[in-house]
Amino acid sequence: MRNDLGLYLHIPFCMKKCGYCDFLSWKGAEEEQEIYVQSLIREIGSYEEFAKGYKVSTVFVGGGTPSILTGEQIERIFDTISKVFWLEKRPEITLEMNPGTVTAEKLKAYKRAGVNRLSIGLQSVRNENLKMLGRVHTYEEFLHSYDLARQEKFDNISIDLISSIPGQSLESWEEELRQVIELNPEHLSVYQLILEEGTPFYEKYAKHPEFLPTEEISRNIYLLTGRLLKEAGYEQYEISNYAKLGNESRHNLKYWERKDYLGLGLGAASMVRNIRMSNTRDMKTYLERCHQPKTMREDVEFLEEPRQMEEFMFLGLRKTRGVSRKEFHRTFGQELDMVYEKALYKCLENGLLKEHKDRIFLSEEGMLLSNLVMSEFLFDK
Repeated sequence: MRNDLGLYLHIPFCMKKCGYCDFLSWKGAEEEQEIYVQSLIREIGSYEEFAKGYKVSTVFVGGGTPSILTGEQIERIFDTISKVFWLEKRPEITLEMNPGTVTAEKLKAYKRAGVNRLSIGLQSVRNENLKMLGRVHTYEEFLHSYDLARQEKFDNISIDLISSIPGQSLESWEEELRQVIELNPEHLSVYQLILEEGTPFYEKYAKHPEFLPTEEISRNIYLLTGRLLKEAGYEQYEISNYAKLGNESRHNLKYWERKDYLGLGLGAASMVRNIRMSNTRDMKTYLERCHQPKTMREDVEFLEEPRQMEEFMFLGLRKTRGVSRKEFHRTFGQELDMVYEKALYKCLENGLLKEHKDRIFLSEEGMLLSNLVMSEFLFDK
């Protein structure tokens, strides 16, 4: 019997690095991109023996900007995947794309490759915000790309937005969100801006919080987002993710439910059989060793049971459904309420967690203080 598996493929190239981004990405020349694609295909091919024990139910191509590649390159990548891995009958296959980097021809190629879900990085509907964020597209270019995708019959589209950006008010955010709702995407990911060390945004704003929305405004932005999207028919199923019924990201749910996934490409992370590991982040090393993945892995760690329990809690609690006591017992052979007696009592008592029948989940207040709640379930705080 084949075990279920998700695949993540990392494409590290983009048109321009955004000011807030700390992902492994840079602007690469066409020749570098082709060399990388060839190496990624070699890495995929090296898993032929490993693949015999799995069936793939989700594939996610992220970056960077995967849509910077040609349609022919995407088709070659997926042709190799289909030859090496056993794909289930109706897998979810997602490709991240940025406005202005796709054409009708590229979208047709994605269809031929089997892509059936697009994740579009809009971030804001206001051109002045896009410029401030360092995005290379306009809202009009987004609309053109979105319309092209609909014309090519893509019926599962996710849109990414960033909230709590410099100068944003509750009123301006509501206008933006209502404008996106009118487009009727199947899924929305709404991330509040985080200042990541080492990024231009961190250097610019970390010492000048007066340019950012206050904690109270950010809190109200988050609550308003959930309310407006619920009214529009979207269910919040994770801290930052909202979907119409049946359009939740099956791949991302694998991360939060600790299912097996294999990362392919530069710096890609994997979690297989309770082993976490990452590919090298050094391009030269990757190109030299892509055909022998074991020789380029970093941060390889077998998760002992205490770490597995921690992840079960702090990843599972990201979902609005939370975690299941029965599933905890089935996985670890212990009662959740015994292992985490103090943490559960504390968070339930102060209203950060709620419980209903078998499940424990974040309250509305807990969602706003999720990092604090999840830290309670670490054994060596």
